[in-house]
Amino acid sequence: MSKHILIVEDEPNIIESLSFLLERVGFDVSSEQDGAMAMSQVDKLGPDLVILDVMLPNRSGFDILRDIGKLTEGPRVLMLTAKGQARDRQTAEDIGVTRFMTKPFANAEIVKAVQEMLA
Repeated sequence: MSKHILIVEDEPNIIESLSFLLERVGFDVSSEQDGAMAMSQVDKLGPDLVILDVMLPNRSGFDILRDIGKLTEGPRVLMLTAKGQARDRQTAEDIGVTRFMTKPFANAEIVKAVQEMLA
C-alpha cells in the first residue's frame, strides 16, 4: 500500500509540480489550498505526511501545525515555505515540525526528504 501525502499549499503551480514528482515515485497525493480546510482534510484522509506552507489563505501553516500536534496519531509534517528566516524555522521546530525546507526547492531534494520521512 502506498503512502498518502496531503499538500497544503495555495500556489497551484507548486501543487502541480509536487504532485507530479511524488506520484511519479509511487505516492498517493491530494491537496488543499485553503488553510481553514486543511484540518478537515487531515481528518478525512489520514495522510502519512503533510507538506505544509506557512502563508495560506484563511489560516496560517503554524496554526495548522499546532492542531496536527494535538492529534494522537498525527502525520509527519514537512514545512515548505518561502519564509526561511531563522525565527520561522525555530517557531516551526518549537511547535513540532518533522522537517523544514525553504522555497525554491530542488526536485531531487524534496523527493529524497519525503522518502526519508516515510521510510
